[in-house]
Amino acid sequence: MTTSGRIAIDAKILLGKPVIRGTRIGVDFVLDLLAQGWSDEQICAQYTGLERDEIRACCGYAAALLRDEKVYPLPA
Repeated sequence: MTTSGRIAIDAKILLGKPVIRGTRIGVDFVLDLLAQGWSDEQICAQYTGLERDEIRACCGYAAALLRDEKVYPLPA
């Protein structure tokens, strides 16, 4: 995974959901903003302190989860 240590998971922060290290901003939240059409620049402007590399780390984290996901078809 290419998150460069930018993603953290801590049971005491957002119930253990993955967040951008040092924040309470969830990976799922950032991905949702991107899905809504927000640009990196808009996200960084609205959430000061965030960097483009952290947004990319969120995408990399999600990609790694999907890449490692196993799918088992159920018989009809």
